Amino acid sequence: MTKPHGVVVGYDGSDFAMQALDWAMDEAEPRRLPLTVAHAWEWPYGTAAPGAKEHLRKAAEHVLEHGAHRARASSSIGDVRAELREGPAADLLIELSGRADLVVVGSRGLGRVATTLLGSVAVQVARHAACPVVVVRGPGPLPVSGRRGPVVLALGEEPHDAELAFAFGEAELRQVPLLAVHAKTPPLMAWGPAMAPVPDVEATVQAGEQAMTERLAPWRSAHPGVRVETRFAACSPVEAVQAAAGTASLLVVGHGAARLGGVPKAALRHAPCPVAVVGAASITAAGERLNARA
Repeated sequence: MTKPHGVVVGYDGSDFAMQALDWAMDEAEPRRLPLTVAHAWEWPYGTAAPGAKEHLRKAAEHVLEHGAHRARASSSIGDVRAELREGPAADLLIELSGRADLVVVGSRGLGRVATTLLGSVAVQVARHAACPVVVVRGPGPLPVSGRRGPVVLALGEEPHDAELAFAFGEAELRQVPLLAVHAKTPPLMAWGPAMAPVPDVEATVQAGEQAMTERLAPWRSAHPGVRVETRFAACSPVEAVQAAAGTASLLVVGHGAARLGGVPKAALRHAPCPVAVVGAASITAAGERLNARA
């Protein structure tokens, strides 16, 4: 069901925000969803002089209108909205996520964290949003190339249906294959007291491939137009996912904890492609919607 805000994109006028806006338009347009361009501003210098905050607010309005105008002029999206708020950008995007289908953010912005490898806004939103979040990563402040690589799904030990639904939906929308990746470090096995333990690679691979086949079977049936490939690796999950992301058009990861760690954390910091995070709050919201329909 379409949410009132549709696709929400954080926009601050930076090159990274323009990447995010392009991605958000590509999500909203084919699905005929509304597009909400959101911008937040803060007075950063303590007590404001008379009229100073008003000047900053007007500048923020100009930035926001630029983003909304760009979306209206370069797409066929019929409903483009502008949302301006005073306060932290992450708070605004997290609030809007409660009534959104998707939130899109750039990997960095114009704020005080612009020189870091990953902006704090992107991390906070990915961690706490009530819907999936796409962090548009790429090779610097340049337009993201029109990659035709697969959607890569990082399968954890117990992936939630929300993660699979999002990954299959993106592959279907973009008409690209879905590559499901799962990895596990093999347990050590000793053949005798005099022999040092060695990894039981064969058993680990067989069990992993069988588990992937069973988990993906109903989703293959529900999405017959999506070509599905699987890859199980007997190594650390972070290593396997990073290797698969090299040719991906999108990397989908899930996390069911309050903190981003392991694969999601590594993906957000190092992946060479956009990263979609289906987080704990998003999974909870998906479960509540399913229970409400039951």
